[in-house]
Amino acid sequence: MNFEFSEEQRQLRRSIRDFAEAELGPHVSEWDESQTFPLEAVKKAGQLGLLGAIFPEDLGGAGYGYIEYAIIIEELARVDPSFALIVAAHNSLCTNHIFIAGNDEQKKKYIPKLATGDWIGCWSLTEPEAGSDAAGTRSVATLKDDEWILNGGKTFTTNAHYADVCVAMAVTDRSASAHGISAFILEKGTPGFRVGKKENKLGMRSSATGEVLFTDCHLPQTQLLGKQGEGFVDSLRVLDGGRISIAALSVGLAQGAFDAALRYSKQRKQFGRFISEFQAIQDKLSNMATHIEAARWLTYSAGAGKDAGRRITKESAMAKLFASEMAVMVADQALQIHGGYGFIKDYPVEKFYRDVKLCTIGEGTSEIQRLVIARQLLRE
Repeated sequence: MNFEFSEEQRQLRRSIRDFAEAELGPHVSEWDESQTFPLEAVKKAGQLGLLGAIFPEDLGGAGYGYIEYAIIIEELARVDPSFALIVAAHNSLCTNHIFIAGNDEQKKKYIPKLATGDWIGCWSLTEPEAGSDAAGTRSVATLKDDEWILNGGKTFTTNAHYADVCVAMAVTDRSASAHGISAFILEKGTPGFRVGKKENKLGMRSSATGEVLFTDCHLPQTQLLGKQGEGFVDSLRVLDGGRISIAALSVGLAQGAFDAALRYSKQRKQFGRFISEFQAIQDKLSNMATHIEAARWLTYSAGAGKDAGRRITKESAMAKLFASEMAVMVADQALQIHGGYGFIKDYPVEKFYRDVKLCTIGEGTSEIQRLVIARQLLRE
């Protein structure tokens, strides 16, 4: 196996790091404090191809594979996990669902606008009563007079309040359980489709998360995405790739927290010595660095499998599980190294500490990842 990045991949990492440090770094605290969605920076990311990273060039995308995509998300999250989450949800969930399940007409209509950042996308699966049990969806779509009529609502939708396109799941055949859920493409401004409450969150605060609501929302049959009844099945395929992005986000967040802790340890003096000279701090730093590296290669291994066309359900779940729980540990230790200063907003670890918990929850909790892994192991 080749564990070396190509020169093109190293150059991509440098360019994304430069973008993140120049365009995001100076504003991270301000955006977080005011819960400001960084629309201007998102549009700049679109101009750089970051919003169409994994889609072919003939559809307006950058034509990257999942290795490059993981590099992008990791480097964005190293500076601002909230921004990385915006990009990940747009790419991995909304646009990718259209790419995986859409017909040629739908792909040509939506992906070029999404890939270039002209439009922002969101993806709505979770409901107030259907979180980990996504198959328990209650939103309903009824076919009547050649139109679908949607009623219901979704919650915890990333980018909801700024999205021009929403991919949403609704029940079309209650008797068919998971095979009775279909996916639909909704455009902003469609009568009966609106956004609801914007959540006031612990972390990831510049990433807008909220409700989308359907009230007698009429859609032509052309807005059905994929085969009727296969929306949830397609969602599982979408999540295989999405979990790679959350794993990469976790690695980047952990790296950012580690970098801050390492830097602080070489500046802070106690008892007449830099705290980096104490064995207790060195133990923390070495443990953090080792876990980050292990999670990084688990993530890139899953990405390599995805690029090779293999089914990576188990691998992506493992990467997401390990990387997200690793990031929680690293953020905690980074704050501990800072001591009381880590509890103050003047230092970046405070935000990393708040942001990180989403990684063990979003796109499937750690508990769900363990179930997914166990099922795959028992089938082998």
